[in-house]
Amino acid sequence: MESLRFRLLGPLELWRGGEVVKLPASRKVRALLGILVLSSRPVARSQVCELLWDVPNDPRGELRWCLSKIRGLVDEPARKRVVADGTAIRLDLTDCFVDTTEVTRAPEHGIRKLGAERQQALTAHFAGELLEGLEIARSPMFDAWITAERRRFRGIHAVLLENLARELPHEAAGPYLEQWLRLAPFDRSAHELMLTSLARQGRIADGEAHLASASKLFEADGLESAPLRELWRAAREKHSAGSSAAAAPAAAPNVVTLPEIVSANLTETRRYAPESATTRRASLAVMPFVDRSSDADRKGGAADALARDVITRLAKLRSMFVIAAGTTFALRDRAVGPEEAGRMLNVDYVVSGSVRRHGKRETVSAELVETRTARVVWAETFDEKHDDALLVLEEIGNRIVAAVAHEIEMVERNRAILKPPSSLDAWEAHHRGLWHMYRFNKTDNEHARQFFARAVELDPTFSRAYAGLSFTHFQNAFLGWKKAAPEIDRAFETAGRGLMVDDRDPTAHWAMGRAEFLRGRHDHSVAELERSVELSPNFATGHYTLAFVHCQTGDPNAAISYSDHSRQLSPFDPLLFAMMGSRALGHVRLGQYDEAAEWAVKAAARPNAHQHIMAIAAMSLGLANRMTEAGEYKKKIRERVPNYDMAQFLGAFRMAPDAVDVFTRAGKKIGIS
Repeated sequence: MESLRFRLLGPLELWRGGEVVKLPASRKVRALLGILVLSSRPVARSQVCELLWDVPNDPRGELRWCLSKIRGLVDEPARKRVVADGTAIRLDLTDCFVDTTEVTRAPEHGIRKLGAERQQALTAHFAGELLEGLEIARSPMFDAWITAERRRFRGIHAVLLENLARELPHEAAGPYLEQWLRLAPFDRSAHELMLTSLARQGRIADGEAHLASASKLFEADGLESAPLRELWRAAREKHSAGSSAAAAPAAAPNVVTLPEIVSANLTETRRYAPESATTRRASLAVMPFVDRSSDADRKGGAADALARDVITRLAKLRSMFVIAAGTTFALRDRAVGPEEAGRMLNVDYVVSGSVRRHGKRETVSAELVETRTARVVWAETFDEKHDDALLVLEEIGNRIVAAVAHEIEMVERNRAILKPPSSLDAWEAHHRGLWHMYRFNKTDNEHARQFFARAVELDPTFSRAYAGLSFTHFQNAFLGWKKAAPEIDRAFETAGRGLMVDDRDPTAHWAMGRAEFLRGRHDHSVAELERSVELSPNFATGHYTLAFVHCQTGDPNAAISYSDHSRQLSPFDPLLFAMMGSRALGHVRLGQYDEAAEWAVKAAARPNAHQHIMAIAAMSLGLANRMTEAGEYKKKIRERVPNYDMAQFLGAFRMAPDAVDVFTRAGKKIGIS
């Protein structure tokens, strides 16, 4: 049984035992209560003081007074719900109902999995804006916070309404589509659904009326209405056959509130978009970061510079369609929030965040949201001490770019693996290939090769798919699954095709760098890999592969540095085992056997580590005189590859003579010859 019930979606209300609890008249007490209820973690006292007080004489004293009022509302004789120490405050709400908590849980687990009945129940919680009517004079920080939070919940509300408008049949969907259009009047998908539905029903007059109304709305706000006109033209042509039988007798007086709305799938409404199925890429908008420093210049400062830098670096990856800074900054200037901007721009993902300077520290918060589900895919806070603010912001920007690229790739891979292979477009086939490629076994590698081949068949201009195809041939040669010489030639050939298609794609140069490594051309390999990270300094896989090449025939200290940088850029990378293994090889060449053993063991512990990584662990442990552990790894190698020997190990790598001597000695020591 719930002890307390909070409503934050609308005017703030609190119930105890089914009875409404009268709240204090003080706006700051109610605002503090809302902040604490909404937060999922302890809130710093300093943050609360910044939000609610505009340099008062005694902010901590005022905070204590507000907390005393809140204790009177929520504490019980046997249960103290306000938990406070010298630095932070939180509310214990473990047995309480909070409407915002119910709503925010939905995107985490997938709104579409909930079913229509549950989605309708969640939609009913939206009785108004978040903490409606709760504004505080002379509190710019609170204004910025409440504006951002309201936009976040409007985004979740729009997602629920969209799903109901698409999933419910006929007249049941009408009210939800009406609410969706009212909440997000510039969301093109809402208008697309309306126009597609009207065309399918043969309601041409209604469609023309809605198009005219929507076009006028878009153009009055400086937005392009041509895509809507093109969609209506294509939809009308598609459904013209047989439309006379389905046409309604007369136009409704108000098209937006039509009672007959046909459920439509998002992919069908997008079928009329100008982008073809074979050239589709994930799309992304990076909104200007908010400067939350007390002395912030609201525009043109460090926060704007960071956002522009992230946009530029993501565009350099060339793996997705990135909205230009001019558009996202213009939307910011028109007070359009990240969630609304994502829907207006019809992109798959939105990045937003904030920057806060305090003394010699920079705190940057960033998050990646999937537009059509309102799910927070990734969120992180970077808190760094610095002597040079620009340098630390550049490094944080690098980490944001690497994390965003990795998370989007992971989401797209997981989505593609759930679809029937015959239904995949080039983008999805590529990501299905990545899913198999990172399994590092013979069967999955062949599946990956087939999906990459399908991707380049569907889109011969898709350079990343050629790079993936090249990597499958690399694996065949490196791991001994097929005869090496033909696979090396195929790896080189497909990498070359990727470069011919797009020589500014860092992945294409990465693939060529790996192919040149297989051919024993160290200098050419390093040059291609350096070009890949020159094109995209955040390309973690490029930095790792430089570590991989240098640890064998180049500079072992450089290998260690590249390994560390690649892991910093992408700490959860599917190639993490290889990053660590490359560092272990670097330590071996430097004669640092204890360090090599530690890193090799970490690499071998990764779930997708292959037999060569196990061998690096076994031999590094042997060199460090940890013979019992070395024997355990040798046993694991034999379980995977019963006839594994030094010829296979040295044949896979391109070791410098000094490294060959060391590993040959290590192999004899542990019984691999």
